[in-house]
Amino acid sequence: MSKVIGIIAGSLRKESFSKKIAKAVQDMAPGGFDFKIVKLDELPVYNQDFDDNNEVPPAYTEFRNEVKQLDGFIFITPEYNRSVPAVLKNALDVGSRPYGQSVWDGKPGAIFSNSPGAVGGFGANHHLRQSLVFLNIPVMQQPEVYLAKINEAFEENGSIKDGAAKDFIKKAVDAFTVWFDQNKKK
Repeated sequence: MSKVIGIIAGSLRKESFSKKIAKAVQDMAPGGFDFKIVKLDELPVYNQDFDDNNEVPPAYTEFRNEVKQLDGFIFITPEYNRSVPAVLKNALDVGSRPYGQSVWDGKPGAIFSNSPGAVGGFGANHHLRQSLVFLNIPVMQQPEVYLAKINEAFEENGSIKDGAAKDFIKKAVDAFTVWFDQNKKK
């Protein structure tokens, strides 16, 4: 039976680098794994009143049910103001509530950050790690994945170019699948 890994791109922009990386990662799934892109586009901003008053938006329920079925995650994030985009933090919040019913708990994850700049989303990567620790998502430590100058890594059609970036992403995906098997929730 295949292990299903959610690919969560922290960007809403249609042509975002994170979404393009997500597609490339999805295509790199090795045998025994099914990589599934999880969409964040329809999630309203988290408001605890929805849960407290039993007025949960259908998008919350659909998202929580989808994530609950996943075995692990690869988070792909750009850096916004030295942190993660609001859409990604919102998804983490929606999935972590109501309190005690987190859909993230104990499922292995990895973070692939990216930026057109030289540091590859370092701030977002480490800020996201802080949230994932609280959510009890064990995060792969090595290789650390900071994809710098990501704007140079794609063909005009949006596919990732052959070369160093693609090779590194493939190495990271392979490392994650090995690490996942060693750390999966029993």
